[in-house]
Amino acid sequence: MTNANGNSAHRQSILIVSDQAGFARDVIARWQMEHHVPEFTALGSELWQRGVQTSSDVAIAGDISAVRVPRILNLLNRGAASTLYVASAHESVHALRREYPRLIVIPRHDAWLDTVVLLAQEVLRRTELTAHMERLERSAKLNEKYAVLGRYMVEMRHNFNNALTSVLGNAELLLLESSAFTPTMSEQLQILHAMSLRMHEMMQRFTSLELEWQCAERSSHSESNVSPLSYAARI
Repeated sequence: MTNANGNSAHRQSILIVSDQAGFARDVIARWQMEHHVPEFTALGSELWQRGVQTSSDVAIAGDISAVRVPRILNLLNRGAASTLYVASAHESVHALRREYPRLIVIPRHDAWLDTVVLLAQEVLRRTELTAHMERLERSAKLNEKYAVLGRYMVEMRHNFNNALTSVLGNAELLLLESSAFTPTMSEQLQILHAMSLRMHEMMQRFTSLELEWQCAERSSHSESNVSPLSYAARI
């Protein structure tokens, strides 16, 4: 699955923990009515508690056996994924929220399925946005390293050109006296001269790129300083 930029897109996933098959079936059926449907994994609480766990972006729990509720909710509360817990009619929502602050506790009412899907979608969007921001931050740090390297190359360009000019000049002087050298030495000298010219062309390209960037920066700066009145006059 790819996104608009052609990069591999993460398929969002939801873990459903419940001891009643109807709970997972109802949640998935309700979500099928939405435009975007994530991947679902449904596990019973006992199986999930024994370690048969799976990574997911969001966990949805409900209709769990009463004897396992404290243990399961405690594990979910410590887990990395955001968790929505659909409380049963006899459970105190306020007490659950106080005891498990990381859980999003949803009271069981007539529209609980709509509430679960709505909240889970918001959590997925927040998770996707957070992951996107982290990728941008990593990219910015990498670009910053490249920028430091680029500034160093620009600063050292003049020193490099001076050294290269000396090498190239001496190579050309020696070529004028190539008859005094053996054929092998003359060939090596010609290679040295050719590589020096090639390095000179590369450095000229750096200079050309720097001038292009400076022109683009000045153009961008001048456009940003155009007043609304002068822009309107041109129109």
